Amino acid sequence: MLRRRSEFFIFLDSPPVKLEKDGRNLSPYQEYLQVLLQMKMTSTDQFDNLEKHTQWGIEFLERYAKFVKERSEIEINYAKQIRNLSKKYQPKKNSREEEENKYTFCRAFLTTLNELNDYAGQHEVIAENLTSQIITELSRYLQDLKTERKSHFHDGRKAQQHIESSWKQLELCKRKFERDCKEADKAQQYFDKMDADINVTKADVEKARQQAQVRHQMAADSKNDYSAYLQKFNQEQNEHYYTVIPNIFQKLQDMEEKRIERIGTCMKTFADVDRQVIPIVGKCLDGMTKVAESIEARTDSKQVVEAYKSGFEPPGDVEFEDYGQAIKRAVSETSLSNSRGGEARERPTGRSKGKLWPFIKNKNKGSGPEDFSHLPPEQRRKKLQGKLDELHKDIQKETDQRDALTKMKDVYVKNPQMGDAASVDPRLTELGQNIEKLQLEVQKFEGWLAEVEERMPCKSDSQRRSGLYESHSSTAVNNNCAQDRESPDGSYTEEQNSEIHVKANVANASKPLAAGTPEFDDEFDDEESLPTIGNCKALYPFDGHNEGTISVAEGELLYVIEEDKGDGWTRVRRNQDEEGYVPTSYVEVFLGTNAKGAMTYI
Repeated sequence: MLRRRSEFFIFLDSPPVKLEKDGRNLSPYQEYLQVLLQMKMTSTDQFDNLEKHTQWGIEFLERYAKFVKERSEIEINYAKQIRNLSKKYQPKKNSREEEENKYTFCRAFLTTLNELNDYAGQHEVIAENLTSQIITELSRYLQDLKTERKSHFHDGRKAQQHIESSWKQLELCKRKFERDCKEADKAQQYFDKMDADINVTKADVEKARQQAQVRHQMAADSKNDYSAYLQKFNQEQNEHYYTVIPNIFQKLQDMEEKRIERIGTCMKTFADVDRQVIPIVGKCLDGMTKVAESIEARTDSKQVVEAYKSGFEPPGDVEFEDYGQAIKRAVSETSLSNSRGGEARERPTGRSKGKLWPFIKNKNKGSGPEDFSHLPPEQRRKKLQGKLDELHKDIQKETDQRDALTKMKDVYVKNPQMGDAASVDPRLTELGQNIEKLQLEVQKFEGWLAEVEERMPCKSDSQRRSGLYESHSSTAVNNNCAQDRESPDGSYTEEQNSEIHVKANVANASKPLAAGTPEFDDEFDDEESLPTIGNCKALYPFDGHNEGTISVAEGELLYVIEEDKGDGWTRVRRNQDEEGYVPTSYVEVFLGTNAKGAMTYI
């Protein structure tokens, strides 16, 4: 019957079939009512169907948004668990795990944990992108979609109510016209009856005639009103079914198509969010593979050997002792207890034996935990050397503070208004006492270290550096000193030798080595080493080809020993014997407030 412009819903394409009742065709009025009823019911049904469908579409969109939200929560929880796992297996500070990082497989595992942490970060990125690009946008779009849908159906219901109201008004006009026509017909019949009756007075006839004319006039007026309103209703109905309703259906169809397109866009974004982090995840996995391939078993095993070697020599063969002959047993020349002396010593038979060094418990009078005498020689030497390095660092720190306070005191003396010079004296005295105590500790540990090196086999790298307060023995190591200290029961005493070395170190600390000592010729410079006043970081690489300069690499950390005096150069030190000038603009300097050379006095 009517074809709409919107293709979403199509009304009847053919005119309604005339229904028959009791074998008879419907009257024109009944047929007309049937057509209007079909049109009315068709419009209403289509609005109901479309309302259900669009509501289902909104619920589907909300369901998809909930699905993406739960996926985002899964990614966040997964990333959190991965981060916690990485943090759980990170080496603890001041623990053995931190020391074990010197091995390549431990460093590889640490790098794997760091890469895993970055891997977790990519899953957090996925969750953030899902939230910002899909969930947030869908929430905003759903609100707009509900508002638009509500507006369209409100317009549809309003148009439907208007056409139904017009239909009711048309029905009233039609019924009034029908009633007036019936009344006019009755009045006309009554007038004709009265006019034909001879017994009726003329006045009654005139009255009946006037009544008939009034009824005819009312019928004519009702006919005109009905005709006008019918024309108006037909125009409104035509506009309703050919313009208003199709436009509303078209808007709903456009709204539904946009909803479906938005779902497709969100699904594509859902995949793209994962695809964006795949290259970074691949780099994390490549990093794990690379560090796994960098593990060197031989290097790690060498480090284990270096860390735990004892420094003992293997024991010699045990000689046969013939108790059947009254002879004295000679100590084996190849035994460890006699190998460092170079000559055999005889002992009374039956009283004592040459003990094997690796299996002798240290019974030295001056031994204890402080000198690490409970450790093997090589391990003891490393511990003593490490302790000496710590003491030298402490001495350097105390010296820098003393120099800074001395400079501050000089400033106070020259400018009394800046502060009282006497207030610095207690601290200077305390620093001087601390330095003396540390120097005594250095001498004590150097004596123990010298004893350990005498006992161990001669090495080409027997030299050792002790920093600013370095001291060396000026006498050559006696190869048979171990035998000279051997007691009758085969043990060793360290008391006398420690005392000798301490005295030698005190004496040698104040004078240079003799020219004839080849072992320590290059351990002293002509110029006293300058104290460290701060640190610096190289911002750019510098070659340092000119004399007096030093080459640095980008990002390298160095010690500052002399500030820029205005010439654009800063004096730095890499280690005890490698220092020089670098351009000030090439480094970032960090000066300590208590360091020597600091210019702030508060």
